[in-house]
Amino acid sequence: MTVIIAGAGIAGLTLGLSLHQAGIPFHIYEAVEEIKPLGVGINLQPHAVRELFELGLEKALDQVGLRTEEVAYFSKEGNEIWREPRGMLAGYNWPQYSIHRGGLQMALYDALIERAGDVITLGAMVTDFEDEAEGVKVLLTNRRKKQFLKHVTGQVLIAADGINSGLRAGFYPDEGPAVWGGTMMWRGVTNAPKFLTGRSMAMVGSKGCKFVVYPIGDNDDGTSRLNWIADLALPADYDWLSQDWNRTGTRADFARYFKDMGFDWLDIPKVIEQADGIWEFPMVDRNPLPGWSFGNVTLLGDAAHAMYPIGSNGASQGIIDAKVLVREMLAHGVNSAALKAYDEDRREVVNAVVLANRGDGPDKVLDIVGERAPNGFDDIETVMPLVERQALADGYKKTVGMDIEILNARPSILTV
Repeated sequence: MTVIIAGAGIAGLTLGLSLHQAGIPFHIYEAVEEIKPLGVGINLQPHAVRELFELGLEKALDQVGLRTEEVAYFSKEGNEIWREPRGMLAGYNWPQYSIHRGGLQMALYDALIERAGDVITLGAMVTDFEDEAEGVKVLLTNRRKKQFLKHVTGQVLIAADGINSGLRAGFYPDEGPAVWGGTMMWRGVTNAPKFLTGRSMAMVGSKGCKFVVYPIGDNDDGTSRLNWIADLALPADYDWLSQDWNRTGTRADFARYFKDMGFDWLDIPKVIEQADGIWEFPMVDRNPLPGWSFGNVTLLGDAAHAMYPIGSNGASQGIIDAKVLVREMLAHGVNSAALKAYDEDRREVVNAVVLANRGDGPDKVLDIVGERAPNGFDDIETVMPLVERQALADGYKKTVGMDIEILNARPSILTV
C-alpha cells in the first residue's frame, strides 16, 4: 500500500478520490464501524467546489445540496447591513453550495467506492505508527472493543482524523483540548417558508448573539429545509467540553435571546420553535501549528487546522489540502519530500484563515455595526459606509483564496 489515510471524513475521502484519479494506490482506515450522515449544514465555497467538479462530482453535489445565490447580513433589529451575490452570480466560474455535511460525506464515500472499490476499512483506528526509512508502519485497533487488529505498512501516513486527532496529539503532546472562544452553538433543521431569494444565507445580530440560517434542501410543498445556528457568548465556566454531533441541545437554554428577531422576511423565533431537532456544539478551533509534516507522516484537514465555522471555509480548506498534497506527490514522489512541499505550500496560508475566523472573518461587519449603532440605524451609510463594508468582504476573500479574478484565472491545482 502506498498511501495510508487515517479518517474517512470530507478531507480524507477527497484525498482518496484525488489519489485514485492520479493513479496512486491508497487505503483509508476509519475508526467508526458504520459511516452515517451526521451533522447539519455547511457551505462549500467556489474554490473548493472547483476541486470537486474537477473530480467529476457536479451531479452528485446538485443532488445533495443547493447552489447558494447570496449572503446577507442584518442587525438584531432586522435592518440590512450588507448583501452580496454568491457563486456564479458573483462572477465565479463555479457555484457555492449549501449542503448537509453528512450528505456531502456520503456522496464522496459512494463515489469513491464506485470508482475505486474496496479501499476503505471501517472499525479500524490508526492509533500509532513507526516512521521507517522506507515508509511507515501503522498500528490499527478497534476503538469500540479496544482491541489490537493488525499492523499495515505504506510509503506515507496522512492523518485526516479530525479536530481531536490522536496522531496530531502524538506530535504535540502538550497541546491539550481544542480551544473554546466562549461561544456555544445550537444547531437545528426546520421546515419553513422560503426567505429572501430562496437560496440565501442570512446572518443576524452580532458575535455575542448571532443567528445564521440558510436552506439545504427544497420540500415538495414549496417550503425549504432550513439549516440554522444560534450563537451565544457564555461564561467561561460553562460545560462546553463535548464535541459530538449527537449532543442534544435544549431550546430553553438559548431561545429567549432570539425572541425579538421576528421579521417580515423570516420569523426566527418560529424557526427555532418548529425545529425537528436541536444539537449543541461548542465553537472551537485549534491553535495554528509550526509544522504539519514529520518524516513520512503529515496532517490534513481539521487535524491540521480546525477553525471556527465562520466564512464557510473549514471543509473547503480540507478539500484544497487534498488536491495540493496529491499534486506534490506527483511532483516529488510518494515520500517525505512531497509531504514537506505540501506543508510549505499550505500551512501558513491556512493558519491565516484560522486567525481570521477567530476575528469573526466576514461576520465582523455585524460586530462593527453593533458597536457603532447598538440601538439600530436608519441609514447604514452613516454607520458603516459601503466602501468600508466592501473592503472587509474583499479582504477576507483574499485571505482564504476566494478572490474572484485570481481564482478564475488560476490554473488547476491538479491536472491528471
